Amino acid sequence: MKRSEIKIAILRIEGTNMEDEAAAAFTSAGTEAEMVHLKQLEGRCPAGMRRSLEDYSMMVIPGGFSAGDYVRAGAIFASRIKSSIGRELLDFIDEGKPVLGICNGFQVLVELGILPSGGEKGELLPRAALATNLSTRYECRPAFLKCVRRTYSVFTSLIPQGSVIAVPTAHAEGKVTFPPSRSDEWIRKLEELDEIVFRYVDDRGDFAGYPWNPNGSIHNIAGVTDDTGCVLGMMPHPERTYWRFLHTDWTRKPEEAQLKGDGSLIIDSAVSYIEKNF
Repeated sequence: MKRSEIKIAILRIEGTNMEDEAAAAFTSAGTEAEMVHLKQLEGRCPAGMRRSLEDYSMMVIPGGFSAGDYVRAGAIFASRIKSSIGRELLDFIDEGKPVLGICNGFQVLVELGILPSGGEKGELLPRAALATNLSTRYECRPAFLKCVRRTYSVFTSLIPQGSVIAVPTAHAEGKVTFPPSRSDEWIRKLEELDEIVFRYVDDRGDFAGYPWNPNGSIHNIAGVTDDTGCVLGMMPHPERTYWRFLHTDWTRKPEEAQLKGDGSLIIDSAVSYIEKNF
């Protein structure tokens, strides 16, 4: 498939607020990115606005505060997806089409039970939670992520294992949490299945606590994938650093301002995968 033929669905409802940035990043990657309201996929709209998930090559659930983040962050958005296009979404994933959940989108995927998968599929039942940050407040700050996935992933083909990238965070509920009695079991399972993709590190690449780990996430987890590597959920925002001039330190090397930033490695990896496989 030619890159210009790749259609990306940026899924939104009331309260999402990073769809423009997500669409801009994927447009910069050379694809056709369309912001699609969930009602368009459900058919609750004028006929001319109806959309079908199967017409897209990839789906992105962007950041924001969907439905005001009432109940829990991402819970209402997830419930609406599950009750309407849940089966279609699972079929979409089974076809090997990528799904990226960023920040609130990661919260949605966790509430749906798609992430973390732990090798379990087919049931939309939550296995973890993204709890309130350890600081108990909204954290908006630069972050460093170490790519720890050992095997191929749709989203990390351009990122060597062990390398560190800079991607900003902005959230109040990003602490990856498992049931206390099963936390160790889940960490072992995710490591065995190689589902942990990114972990928070300090500016030297070492695992560290707050503020380098902005939310207190267990095992410094910043992003996880399913066992196929086709679904990625992460709290940091790669769309906010698609270009180098979007990095907080870009003025240190102004000659690099027009180059691509670290977030492009994640986005371009996914686009490259679609080019080669569809």
